[in-house]
Amino acid sequence: MDKLPRNERISVLQRILCESPGRVFTLGYFTEMFNCAKSSVSEDIDIIRSSLEKTGAGTIETISGASGGVRYVPLMSGDALLKLAGRLSAELSKKERILPGGYLYMLDAIYDPGTVSEVSKAFAGYFHDKPVDYVITVETKGIPLAFMTAAYLSKPLVIARHNIEATDGASVNINYVSGSLERIQTMVLPMRSLKRGSWLLFIDDFMKGGGTLKGILELAREFDCQVTGAGVLIETYMPERKLPVECFSLLTLYGVDGAAGITDIRPSQRLMAKER
Repeated sequence: MDKLPRNERISVLQRILCESPGRVFTLGYFTEMFNCAKSSVSEDIDIIRSSLEKTGAGTIETISGASGGVRYVPLMSGDALLKLAGRLSAELSKKERILPGGYLYMLDAIYDPGTVSEVSKAFAGYFHDKPVDYVITVETKGIPLAFMTAAYLSKPLVIARHNIEATDGASVNINYVSGSLERIQTMVLPMRSLKRGSWLLFIDDFMKGGGTLKGILELAREFDCQVTGAGVLIETYMPERKLPVECFSLLTLYGVDGAAGITDIRPSQRLMAKER
């Protein structure tokens, strides 16, 4: 590539970094690409880091060591998190979303690419400094959130299914009690899905009793893995849960009154406490 003026080089650098969040790039990769000195690339990255941090769009993290380099870390400012949670609370509180049995219709929200991207960015930012080797979820509506979170963290996605398939090979299966469905379900994961001793980040759309997370914890033990934390879009205020891992939720559901057409859903207590 011919030498570019600094402003053009910075533009290309920022695009490359931001399009591959979590991926580590060596300085040599960029010096070869732009045919310039490492000192020039370092200065460019400092400018990009400063602009990202000032606008609350994340940061550029420097990783030392032989395999080190730089990577874009997507972060959301406290104000941006509260605005996102407030907007989703208002949308999901609409009377027409109430379904028989006190359930909420959420598919349009959790399948909307823009919303999925924002929520997943919040998850990735919250857990970016935790050990994560895989993002894991269960075969349910949380898959889009887990997929995008894995993309932001540049980690592979693992999906535990409810049924064994012939193409899985040897698999591990456990039974767990789903807190939202209140029934026993099966969780299946092929033996080749995880490397022993890995750290897992659990992502889901909804948490009631924490039964699915407890199932993930048990499944992780079968693979000699550990769960570093859990990110959920909505958790219910009750029942009270005692879980051995850190959980981060964007919204808290206090209750649904179908007869009155009222849904009490607000930015989560965990989020509000974090921003105090």
